[in-house]
Amino acid sequence: MMAVRARKYLLLAVGMLVSWVAYANDNESKIDTLIAMDRVQITAIKQGSELRREAVAASILSGRTLEMGGVSAVKDVMTEVPNLFMPDYGSRTTSSIYVRGMGTRIDQPVVGMNVDNVPLADKNLYDTEVQDIERIEFLRGPQATLYGRNTMGGLINVYTLSPLTYQGVRLRADYGSRNSYRIAASTYNRLGEKFGFSVAAQFAHCDGYWRNLYNNSLCDRENSGSFRTKFQYRKGALSIDNTLAFSMVEQGGYPYEYIGSSNPDKHREELVGKINYNEPCSYDRWAVSDALSIRREFGKFSLASITSYQYMSDKMHLDNDFLPEYYFTLEQRKQQHNIAEDFVLRSKEEGVYRWLVGVNGFFKREKMQAPVTFGTTGIERLILDNINAHSGYDGEYRWGDVVGNEADEILLDSRFDTQNIGIAAYHRSDIHLGRWRLSVGLRLDYELVQMLYNTNTNTCYTMFPSDVAKNPTTHRINIDNSDLLTRGFFEFLPSLSASVDLDDVGRNMLYLSASKGYKAGGFNTQMFSEVLQRELQMKMGLYRDIDIEELCAYDPEHSYNLELGGHFATRNGAFTADAALFYIECVNQQLTIFPDENSTGRMMTNAGRTRSFGVELSAAARLAKTLVLRGSYGYTNAKFREFKSGGVDYAGNYIPYAPQNSLSLRLVQTVPFRSRWIDRMVLSVGVTGAGRIYWNEANDVSQPLYALLDGSVRFEGEKWAVDLWCKNATNTKYNVFYFESMGNRFLQRGRPMAGGVRVIINIL
Repeated sequence: MMAVRARKYLLLAVGMLVSWVAYANDNESKIDTLIAMDRVQITAIKQGSELRREAVAASILSGRTLEMGGVSAVKDVMTEVPNLFMPDYGSRTTSSIYVRGMGTRIDQPVVGMNVDNVPLADKNLYDTEVQDIERIEFLRGPQATLYGRNTMGGLINVYTLSPLTYQGVRLRADYGSRNSYRIAASTYNRLGEKFGFSVAAQFAHCDGYWRNLYNNSLCDRENSGSFRTKFQYRKGALSIDNTLAFSMVEQGGYPYEYIGSSNPDKHREELVGKINYNEPCSYDRWAVSDALSIRREFGKFSLASITSYQYMSDKMHLDNDFLPEYYFTLEQRKQQHNIAEDFVLRSKEEGVYRWLVGVNGFFKREKMQAPVTFGTTGIERLILDNINAHSGYDGEYRWGDVVGNEADEILLDSRFDTQNIGIAAYHRSDIHLGRWRLSVGLRLDYELVQMLYNTNTNTCYTMFPSDVAKNPTTHRINIDNSDLLTRGFFEFLPSLSASVDLDDVGRNMLYLSASKGYKAGGFNTQMFSEVLQRELQMKMGLYRDIDIEELCAYDPEHSYNLELGGHFATRNGAFTADAALFYIECVNQQLTIFPDENSTGRMMTNAGRTRSFGVELSAAARLAKTLVLRGSYGYTNAKFREFKSGGVDYAGNYIPYAPQNSLSLRLVQTVPFRSRWIDRMVLSVGVTGAGRIYWNEANDVSQPLYALLDGSVRFEGEKWAVDLWCKNATNTKYNVFYFESMGNRFLQRGRPMAGGVRVIINIL
């Protein structure tokens, strides 16, 4: 029933998109500000002045649209963008993004993210609130020529309000379901014509949606906050911006529900459909950053420098088995420093030939401690059962020294000191010949990755012979391994595009582009508990020597992309539309897997070869003087060409976790009021959806296409606004995540119906 309903929503969305074209050409009214129109992007340093003139598939969401939706993080609007999927599961350390069939759950992201031109150094920071967003840009397709590593799927640009263009005090208060609330305040000030500064702060809380039946507590409670100061200086051709930002989050998370086992003998019927684990789960993060941007105009060219420093400290405590027994737990602590510099020299946007040259470098250092503690159940079922079944010993292994002193826990400690050093040079040339434009880009990128690891454990086991006349023997295991692993990657990243304007003023254009993207390689730190476990069993005679670098290293992922698209608009701007067709060949695609049923770690692996093709449509129209309709649809067909795992060939299967369809349709009606206190009422109703989503390489578990209904009623005055909102109004049941661990299957449900009220006050 749910899938049928979703298909109806999809057909309705496509039909309305087609009908807009005929209607909007006759509408002479100016487009409503709710439509995310492109504007002159004076804050963009690398991009052109208008994204709709660029050969790129792009979606732009305006500040007013974001404010009406209560948006403070990118994940809140991912369904508004075709073929973009950022599922909300686990905790804020997850931050997985999938676009056009590409994406991974751990390590390197497939999409880059900038806030006010400054790249976020770690994808753990992607799920962060950003206050007073002026606009968000989503660029789909490889952006490697200008932005380098980890942008093969696209780029997200977030721009916040400038104190030089907006002045006043903004206050916001929200209250909603599950005792969720947010308070925010900001002030924007301009001192004369040259200097402006702003201060913004917010705090949010939610009791949580999901209950852990083990102790009857809400497991996904959350507190978060942020603080930002921005200073801007403008004098003639000189621009200086400095932004200092701080963010924190304290949350539970990981509401994973047991749904069965791949081994019928280990199936736990009493746990099916329940969140029930004995160890507490949590994720805490603190981050601070400072970024200095300086730009100077020199007649026919400009020079810009972007210097940034970011620090992040986070801690994750995880019940790795998500069961009520004591198998094993992980407590991961990480401290990260990142320094980056980007110099950009570009010509004026005039004349036949235009160019851009840049040099980029970064240094990233991360220290991480990730001890895994095996409990009584884990020792027995993951280690001893395996040893006793396969060692060939005529007797029994037990952990500990003598009878009566069995070990209750085994600590497998892992520490990592990782350094990434990268340097790149890039160039783009644009030739404008009448309505035609040819763009050629090239980037040379080198990255050096070094990881110093130390793994250690100190424990013992006892061998009890079946012959009771023989004495048991105790063996002590002391493992303390350290080594330095080094890998270097050199990348050659070209791009080529051609576009043509279909009219004299550039409202309509077509483009064809070809480009190469890549996602950096690295090391699987989350596999070292498995490394230590194997070394333990190797000491007991079960395994041979293991190659740590072969087990824990993974290679870069490369994509080769071809795209045909266009940007369209009517003469009066009452209707805008974007369309794109894409084809992607991906080599060494990175996937997150669990190596085998008894594995205690996840690992990144290179999946061989994949291909992806699809279509993207988005449009916005003003159907009447006060009525706006906008929508988007994306389709992706992404399959393995080559991928073998565990003796199984998955060639021809769909790539997991990437939805085949994404859709969004929203209708906004403005009702003017002739009142002293109320200027207008704004009614908004929308449908968003995604699916089918395959959850594994075998394609035997999936989430069908689902659709969610939301709506809001907004009352606006000259200096205030009140929103009454509802999300998932039909309380649709759907899943946002699925995985298997130790042969057990888990999933996380999507959030149920929620509602609330939002009050915004602007003191100008």
